[in-house]
Amino acid sequence: MTRFVQAFPLWVTVCSVLALLYPWMFTWFPDWVTPVGLAVIMLGMGLTLEWPDFRYVLVRPRPVLVGVVLQFVVMPAMGLSMAYLFDLGPELASGLILVCCCPGGTASNVIAYLARADVALSVTMTALSTTGAVLLTPFLTTILVGDRVEVDTWGLLSMTASVVLLPVAAGLSMRRYCQRVTAKILPFAPAAAVLMIVVIVGKIIGERHDHLLAEGLRLTAAVCCVHASGFGLGYLCGRVLARGVNVARTISIEVGMQNSGLGAALAKANLGGELASVPSAISAVVHCVIGSAVAAVWSRQPPSGS
Repeated sequence: MTRFVQAFPLWVTVCSVLALLYPWMFTWFPDWVTPVGLAVIMLGMGLTLEWPDFRYVLVRPRPVLVGVVLQFVVMPAMGLSMAYLFDLGPELASGLILVCCCPGGTASNVIAYLARADVALSVTMTALSTTGAVLLTPFLTTILVGDRVEVDTWGLLSMTASVVLLPVAAGLSMRRYCQRVTAKILPFAPAAAVLMIVVIVGKIIGERHDHLLAEGLRLTAAVCCVHASGFGLGYLCGRVLARGVNVARTISIEVGMQNSGLGAALAKANLGGELASVPSAISAVVHCVIGSAVAAVWSRQPPSGS
């Protein structure tokens, strides 16, 4: 089970290619799979967290706050910049901006583990950014998308709360008050999250494969630049503001990787365009590939200082 989860970048990449070449393999999934799958992902995140994880903010507030602030400053700025630079159409630009306004995802915790970074810090930043995303993601998206497409701000707010806050809180509560049930579920939670992300990404790519074949190169280049900038600026700012090589590596991973499943679900339901969810699907592949490459390098180069 652990090996399956650690190979997450491979599964999402392979299934994305299959969805592009053979759309029928994923398009048969019903539409309710996306919101339900996302709820499963967020519930799994909640099950892996404990209330003491949030105490990390009190023990070492500086790296946590630096990472979370960079998450909601660097990535939205990069999304907006690359949408202009690559001259993306309104729907693709809006979708790219939205996924850049999302919090970090559970994949960042896996990559942090593989990179031998500070996993506790990664988990705490993910938890805090996820909580903050309930308000920040709808707020930033509405402002930055502007008049490109019609944004259902209230829909974004209510859906973010329902598919993020409630499942995560439920997972936290189960781990605290239903320990026997949680002990049985917990070993399968990461694998279920990986499976749901792969299905969501595959379904989106399969449904929009014609558009991806036509616009995919430019969009993929924009998404690659966004995530490469997130990893790079996250590391540089982390070194300057939070200090410590391992802390900077952890912040880099957390900033560079988004909750693409959340972005896809929110875009499909609240941006009103057929293509708005596609950037999130591409994002899921790109940040995993970059994250895996970074982890491969850093795992062989342990930091000499803290």
